[in-house]
This record gives sequence, C-alpha cells and structure tokens, in this order.
Amino acid sequence: MADHVRTADGRRLRVEISGDPNGHPVFLLHGTPGSRVGPRPRAMFLYQRGACLISYDRPGYGGSDRKAGRRIGDVVNDVSVVADALGIDRFAVAGRSGGAPHALACAALLPDRVTRAAALVGLAPRDAEGLDWFAGMAPSNVNEFRTAFTDPERFAARLIPRSAAIRSDPAKLLEELRTELTDDDRMIVSDNTIRSMLLRNYLEALRTSPYGWIDDALALTGPWGFDPAQIDVPVLLWHGGLDVFSPASHSSWLAARIPRATAVLEPAAAHFASLRALPTALNWLLSGTTQS
Repeated sequence: MADHVRTADGRRLRVEISGDPNGHPVFLLHGTPGSRVGPRPRAMFLYQRGACLISYDRPGYGGSDRKAGRRIGDVVNDVSVVADALGIDRFAVAGRSGGAPHALACAALLPDRVTRAAALVGLAPRDAEGLDWFAGMAPSNVNEFRTAFTDPERFAARLIPRSAAIRSDPAKLLEELRTELTDDDRMIVSDNTIRSMLLRNYLEALRTSPYGWIDDALALTGPWGFDPAQIDVPVLLWHGGLDVFSPASHSSWLAARIPRATAVLEPAAAHFASLRALPTALNWLLSGTTQS
C-alpha cells in the first residue's frame, strides 16, 4: 500500500508497517513527542512472532496533517481508517507513554475490532477521581502539563521555540531529561541502538511542526472522550515503579477501574525501561490476537 492514507475530512496520515506483512496485526501508538519511526522490536523478532506492526504519525507529527482540538478518543477514527485501508478487521493495540491513553481509547471505543490492548507507562485522565495526578511527577512534567491545562496559549508559545531547537538537534531533548532520569534509564538511553532510534523518532516527530506535541499535551490534560471503566477487552498495564514522567500511581488507578486489566509493576524500573518491556507486551498481545 501507499505510505499514507486519507481520512474522511481529507487529512493525510503517514503510515509505516514493519515485521511480517501477512502476520497478526498490532497497532503501535507512539509516545509524546513521537512518530511512526519510534522505538520498536527488531524486524526479525516481529517476523519470528508472526506480527505485522502498524505505526502512524498522530495528527500534527511527522507526515500527518494536524487536527486542532483533537481529544484522546479521536484516535479511534484514524486507527479505523488505517485498518480499513489495510483490509484489517480485528487487531491488537499497544501504546507507550503518551500513546498509552490512545491505546486505551481504542480498547474502549472499538470493542468489536480490538482483541487486546497494552498500555505501557501511561497516564490516567486529568480528572481521575481520588488520584493526585501530579504526585511523584518530575518538576518539568508538572510545569508542562499544568501550563497546558491552565494556559494553553502560553504552553504553545513556549513549546514552539523549544520544538525548533530540538528539531535542529534532537539530542537536546535527551539532555533536557537527563537530570530527571534514573541510573537505569540513563543506561538505556545511552545504548547506541536505542539512542539512534530515539533521536530519529524525535527528529521525525517535529520535522514539520510542533503541533503534534502541543495537541498531545492538550488532549492528555483535557477530557478524554471515554471512560476507562467501559473497556471490556483484556488490557495489560505495565509500569516502572521509579517512573517520574508518568508515575506508577496512574496505572494503579487504571487497574482498579478496568475490569479485565492485568497490572505489571517493575519496582526498580523507570520510564524508558518500557522499551525493554515492549517485546513481552507484544507477546501478550499476540497470544490473544486472531488473524482476520
């Protein structure tokens, strides 16, 4: 197929497929900021598991047109368009970090199409009852999300020049995060293979505009458009206990509300350890996926 599809409202979505094109379909929804070329298991791993991994740039990132004012729940329309273009009826879905709530949206709003969903190091809704949303979160993320929630225009004005600087040198983003990373996360992002994947990912994410990142943050802190409690498909929630970018309490909150959730907490792991956990999560997804 072509490397892009068109939505009903005329937007272009840039798509990438890896692994076995005839394998079990799994959508991988990237982080924030991120793109379709973000970290994923090696092609050989995917072929051996019989997995067809489908990624696309969320609106405003990479090669996908912006959809201003999008909510988390709006992802289901774009995922459906891509799946239809590929002739896929049923599929599994995984999301990491900012992609995790989008994976949960697919599980909630596409129950007849999604077989299983995995959400790694994700966030809970901003209005989650009984959850101190900012507790345990790094100061940089508290500042970013609080500004997005209380003053979206100021948030966008700050992120535009920051995005431009990262676009000119994507290593700047990792350097910004470095002081808030655990020793384990520093080791993970220093691995040459992972580092090159992350830098390529950030560069592509911000290549055309900062608005994918801006709109992601606004969507994550705004109304999601669905209730996680309505999810009726099996869900894997994976989190590192030392994560300060999306604290583990968010997954605990979700696990208590999603009826068929399996929660995995790695006490000594943090945010980027989710890259190590992704192959295991994909194995779990494939164990419940049927070819359509």
